[in-house]
Amino acid sequence: MAGRINDDDVKAVRDAVPIDAVVSEYLQLRNAGGGNLKGLCPFHDEKSPSFQVSPSKGLFHCFGCQEGGDTIAFVMKIDHLSFSETVERLAAKAGITLRYEEGGYNPSHQRGERIRLIEAHQAAAEFYVRALESPEAEIGRKFLAERGFDQDAATHFRVGYSPAGWDHLTRYLRGKGFSDKELITSGLSQDGRRGPIDRFRGRLMWPISDTAGDVVGFGARKLRDDDNGPKYLNTPETPIYKKSQVLYGIDLAKKDIAKASRAVVVEGYTDVMACHLAGVTTAIATCGTAFGNDHIKILRRLLMDNGSARVIFTFDGDSAGQKAALRAFEDDQKFAAETYIAIAPDGMDPCDLRLAKGDDSVRDLVEPRTPLFEFALRQIVGRYDLETPAGRAAALDEAAAVVAKIKTSSVQREVAVQLAGLVGILDQEFVVHRVAQLARWARDKGGDHGDRGGRGGPQGRGPRGGAPQQAAPAPGFSGPALNLRSPAHRTERELLKLALQKPALVSPAFDAYGVDEFTAPPYAAVRRCIEEAGGAEQGLTDDRAYLGAVLDAAPDNTVRNLVTELAVEVFRGKSIDETYAGMHLVHVRLRAVDRRINDVQGSLARLGNHVAPQDLAAAQNEVWVLQQYAQSLRAHGAAAL
Repeated sequence: MAGRINDDDVKAVRDAVPIDAVVSEYLQLRNAGGGNLKGLCPFHDEKSPSFQVSPSKGLFHCFGCQEGGDTIAFVMKIDHLSFSETVERLAAKAGITLRYEEGGYNPSHQRGERIRLIEAHQAAAEFYVRALESPEAEIGRKFLAERGFDQDAATHFRVGYSPAGWDHLTRYLRGKGFSDKELITSGLSQDGRRGPIDRFRGRLMWPISDTAGDVVGFGARKLRDDDNGPKYLNTPETPIYKKSQVLYGIDLAKKDIAKASRAVVVEGYTDVMACHLAGVTTAIATCGTAFGNDHIKILRRLLMDNGSARVIFTFDGDSAGQKAALRAFEDDQKFAAETYIAIAPDGMDPCDLRLAKGDDSVRDLVEPRTPLFEFALRQIVGRYDLETPAGRAAALDEAAAVVAKIKTSSVQREVAVQLAGLVGILDQEFVVHRVAQLARWARDKGGDHGDRGGRGGPQGRGPRGGAPQQAAPAPGFSGPALNLRSPAHRTERELLKLALQKPALVSPAFDAYGVDEFTAPPYAAVRRCIEEAGGAEQGLTDDRAYLGAVLDAAPDNTVRNLVTELAVEVFRGKSIDETYAGMHLVHVRLRAVDRRINDVQGSLARLGNHVAPQDLAAAQNEVWVLQQYAQSLRAHGAAAL
């Protein structure tokens, strides 16, 4: 059993790996103001970015699905790792040697499954690269050379070769300490008559990496006529390889995809290589499966749907391109509206095009492009004889059914008008009404109310910080629901944000505030966490340690998530300074004073003549002191605190 990782080492890992650098491996981040960054949440589907990262705090929070936490929490959730697996992975990235409290130093059999499988793939990739230099691999080097790829290209893309014997890789990985069970689970080996044998033999090998750059699988190309297997053989589904969730070349292309807001989707490994070598460094490819909804999610997180984002397919002009177009409509119409198709002359793929006509031809291929929906409709309409009324009617019936699936009404109308032109029907409104009629029938049949052209995304978001205007009471809290239309709740929220994000602006005054000065039970719970962490003054010396202590003090995940949310949420004001902090300190205190005055006066009114003289005098004196304090706060502001 693995020993517990030393706490100091865990802290060192948290501090050494910037959260924005880690998150940027999975999605594009942009400035959100206040030192924060924002992007499309990787944990739920959304059209507008509600996911925020605070590099200075080392925290993330999504205001849409409420996921939040630190760098370790992010990696644990997105890669489905345990805590120890995540720390080990991040430690390896940062070059930190971990110490284990009970089990000694990190023996290999104690490492998590995912990390072990990735390590096996990394070792296999290195083995295959070396094998490409062997005499046996001459056939593989010749294959590459005939397609215009020299040694430098093979090295850049880490192309390798799997020896033709039965168990060369298996024996090599066993020597590295990997068990037979790990080799079978990884998909690198398979069961043979006398034990595990290599899955890939005598083939050219391309490593397939995830967005973080870890090798999770391989694509293998047949080289010899006596190989009875398929032309391309990919890693089977494993705990770390899901073919519908990987894109070949994404590790090389992701930065340029985010920078250029453009992705080029090609069909094969050599097409990706050809595009990158020709200067189209945003090229990626699917791995033995059709381009689907999970691939769309990966690209949308990198492109962030900023209005200028473009996805260009270079599929052939035959059925593959048409199917891709129709799938894009069905899976994500906003994605479809930003998607184009580029068809090479003579139906050549980018690899053949580069070989025949040079790098410029590949770059030119992705410039003149046809909107994907237009391509799909042209493919449908082109199957009918438009010279006859019956042909036009049949073409309209099939194509209109596709256009009717567009849920955004304005886009649906625009495409319907274009369809009228493609079919040759002069009465555009007839086509528009026909499409709308089909859409209504589909909704009535399936109960789908669609978008209706309205804005997508979470409802009731706040205008600046992204917080909900009203939320139901959280589990474990008693009292009224949060209502950010309430001035009191808005002010309390802002003061807690100041205490968590900019403690220097509210210390030491904030630490004298009682939990009961926060009227919203969730905010009172956060105030209690800050108190148990030693107060906001702790944030003056070590900001991250202070936030970590506050999070550790949270009694449950509900409070913990709220702490994270407040620690990354953008402030409502424009200038976050002492004046701004003082205003919120005063407003929260004033409301608390006014509530106490009302409580005392209400008690006196209810008791009437039944109150003892000494109690009446004490209560009247308390009211007078409180009234003087309130008057001083109104007159002098934070100076009176």
